[in-house]
Amino acid sequence: MRNSYFSSLIFALLASLSLATQAAPALKTQAISPEVAEQVTTKASKVNLNTADEAVLQRELFGVGAAKAKAIVAYREENGPFASVDELLEVKGIGKTILERNRDKLDVN
Repeated sequence: MRNSYFSSLIFALLASLSLATQAAPALKTQAISPEVAEQVTTKASKVNLNTADEAVLQRELFGVGAAKAKAIVAYREENGPFASVDELLEVKGIGKTILERNRDKLDVN
């Protein structure tokens, strides 16, 4: 008797939970256009060579460790702001491969 009573209570509980989740109002999501989404991700993922500190350069750029990040900041302090992304090749330790792997992440504005 107790076993069937307990089973009936469990069944009723699960049925009511199932009904409550199905009857809950759906959340409204706002769709954004692909152009806007691309602009947001592009702006958020760019690293500005003229303002980024060593930690950001090291974290965000592929193949750039502590020594290369320090060299980038030192070059910028000695020679002024970068005029273009290609000027990064002037930094000791930065070669064409590292530049090409990171070109889409870099900005000088």
